[in-house]
Amino acid sequence: MISDDTAAAEIAQLAGARLLDLRAQGGAAAALKAAGDRGSHELIVAELQRRFPGDAVLSEEAADDPVRLGRDRVWIIDPLDGTREFSEPPREDWAVHVALVVGGELTVGAVALPARRLVLSTASPAPMPDAHDGPLRLLVSRTRPTEHAQLLAEQLGAELVPMGSAGAKAMAVVLGEADIYAHSGGQYEWDSAAPVAVAAAAGMHVSRLDGSPLRYNQANPWLPDVLICRPEVAARVIELCGRADAS
Repeated sequence: MISDDTAAAEIAQLAGARLLDLRAQGGAAAALKAAGDRGSHELIVAELQRRFPGDAVLSEEAADDPVRLGRDRVWIIDPLDGTREFSEPPREDWAVHVALVVGGELTVGAVALPARRLVLSTASPAPMPDAHDGPLRLLVSRTRPTEHAQLLAEQLGAELVPMGSAGAKAMAVVLGEADIYAHSGGQYEWDSAAPVAVAAAAGMHVSRLDGSPLRYNQANPWLPDVLICRPEVAARVIELCGRADAS
């Protein structure tokens, strides 16, 4: 029997393949977004039900079933993270997230970057990339960079790196293509669960912006903020974020 980690990676890859097939068919952006969200969700849920029939699922694309709060094993999925980017070929900054919480702890994660033919997961953690020789690189939304991110970049002397989905941003840190993903605008658990699991397995720092732990499978799945970054810069980023909150 394969491990939970391997299953997550396989399912994320299968969903990514379906999304690439849908994208190749073309069509209007709105229709492509809807087909992508629905098609990926249906595939992931079917695979989870087949492989783990007793587990609960929290998905962006389904109504929240409170039964998950009483289950020991809960899968947290974002079938298509970065729907806008998915609908704009040939953009690559979109992802598929599959994560597992066991006994209240985030234990498993897989993030597929289908347009890059990549799946990063806790089944085979990525090696820590070498430190970047130059200014720190801070990831921001490509469409709505926040004042918080711009101020943090100024204080760190960092370069802003615009990018689409949360999963793509987090994996850019894991792959050594950026150094800091500090999101202050709020997200849902499915936006960060799988990226956080993958980043932590790769040796990256993961926390809230104040340094406190991230908690998953909560009654309210809203998370105010998240920090994923290289470990050697974490203390400085947390300090600066604390100053900003105090001012």
